[in-house]
Amino acid sequence: MTISHEPLIAVNAAKANATTKSHEPKAKQLVTDGSMYLPGTDCAVKSQISFATLTSFRVGGPAQWYVSPRNLEELKASFQWANARNLPVTLVGAGSNLLVSDRGLPGLSIGTRNLRYTHFDPETGTVRAAAGQSLARLAWKAAELGWEGMEWAVGIPGTVGGAVVMNAGAHGTSTADILVNTVVLDPKGNVEVLEVADLGYRYRTSELQALAQSAPGRYSDRSVVEATFALKPGADPDRVTANTAEQLEHRRNTQPYHLPSCGSVFRNPEGPHGAGWLVEQTGLKGYQIGAARVAERHANFILNCGGATANDIFQLIYYVQAQVQQRWSVTLEPEVRILGEFPQM
Repeated sequence: MTISHEPLIAVNAAKANATTKSHEPKAKQLVTDGSMYLPGTDCAVKSQISFATLTSFRVGGPAQWYVSPRNLEELKASFQWANARNLPVTLVGAGSNLLVSDRGLPGLSIGTRNLRYTHFDPETGTVRAAAGQSLARLAWKAAELGWEGMEWAVGIPGTVGGAVVMNAGAHGTSTADILVNTVVLDPKGNVEVLEVADLGYRYRTSELQALAQSAPGRYSDRSVVEATFALKPGADPDRVTANTAEQLEHRRNTQPYHLPSCGSVFRNPEGPHGAGWLVEQTGLKGYQIGAARVAERHANFILNCGGATANDIFQLIYYVQAQVQQRWSVTLEPEVRILGEFPQM
C-alpha cells in the first residue's frame, strides 16, 4: 500500500477524544448511496467525493473512496479497510496545500477534519493537539490564554498534522522551533512517538514527508496522530492577543485572501531572493491560464478566479517554473503537493 502526503495539511489523525460519543456498529455494510461503513463503526466510507469540496483551490476530480474518521480507532480501521482491498491511501487535512488532478484519485482518501482536540498543561508549558486541529485556531487559543510562542501561526491555513510534516512557518519561526514530539501511526496500526530530533527538519520539509517517489523520508509512510509543542504560559493575554492580531493583519495586507488559493505555491530557493520576488521580477504578476492567475498582491500565489480547473493551475505552475528558470537559472520547487494524473507538458 502506498501513502501520499500533503505537505501542509495531509497526514492528520487523532486519538479518541474523551468527550466523543461511542458509536454502535451498523448492521448493514452498504448505505443507500453506494458507500460502505468501516467494520464495527458507523463511520461511512463514501464514493466519488469531489476534491473541489475538500481543497482550498476548489478544484479536482473525485476521490474513488473517502472517509473522515473521528478518532484513532476509526483511523486504524480506515487503514485496515484500504489494506484489505490493496488500495493506495491519501491523507487530506484542511486541503489548503493540495492540487488534485481533474481526474481525481484512486484508492482511499482519508479526511482528518473531524480529528480535533487540544490540552494545555500549565505545569509543563506544553500544549498537546490532535493532527486535525486547525493551526490558526490553536494559535488564537494559546494567545487568549496568555501563552506565547504561536503568534506566527495565526495566518497559516491548514492543520497541526500538516504543519508537523512540512515544517510550516512564518515570520522567521517554524514548527520545528516549538515542537517537542509527535505521535504517529504506521500503515499496520502501530503507534510510536518521534522526538523533534528524529524528524530531520529542514526548510519546509521533514523526514515525514515524501519529497519524491525516489527520495521518501524515513517516516513518510506514517501519519501524524498528535503533536506536543513547548510554549511560554503566564503572559498577559491582552498583549499576546494583540501581537497575534498584528501578525494576522500583516498577512492579510500582503497576501491575497479574496479568491481560492493554496497559499505559497513555491518554496523559497537558496539565495538572496524569495520565490515571490523571482516571479514578480520575471513579469508574471497577473499572468493567467484559463481561470488560474498569478496574484497581483503576492506573486507566489496562484488564484482560482472562478471556474478554474486543476489543469489550468498545473499549466500555470509549469509555465512560471519555465519562465523563472529561463530568466534567472533558478529552479522553483513547488510547495503545494500535486497529486494525480496531469497532461504531459
